[in-house]
Amino acid sequence: MMKNSESIKKNKDFQKVYKYGKSYANRLLVMYVVKNNLDKNRIGISVSKKVGNSIVRHRLTRLIRESYRLNERLFLNDLDMVVIARPGAKGKSYQDIESALLHLGKLHHVIGFDNENYTD
Repeated sequence: MMKNSESIKKNKDFQKVYKYGKSYANRLLVMYVVKNNLDKNRIGISVSKKVGNSIVRHRLTRLIRESYRLNERLFLNDLDMVVIARPGAKGKSYQDIESALLHLGKLHHVIGFDNENYTD
């Protein structure tokens, strides 16, 4: 599992991020970010039925989760993030989803640029 992140599962946690978070979007994804003061990140992923059937939705959820997991060290800490897949994300490759996620992280300034040379 993710080293210092957990999933947002409760509806009230999602609602809090939507209400207080700041959102940025690109063609594939929307990302809401809010500080959580928990010393760890929490990420919620939402893929609505508008995007596709359950197979399509589960695949996108996995791609988003994996692209976050592999780039987790770039993200600043203490954040609640909700990532929403847009219909345009359907059928996109892992690389497309990953670059869309990183693009939003940079727009939100939640990716620490000093972490680029960081190794586990």
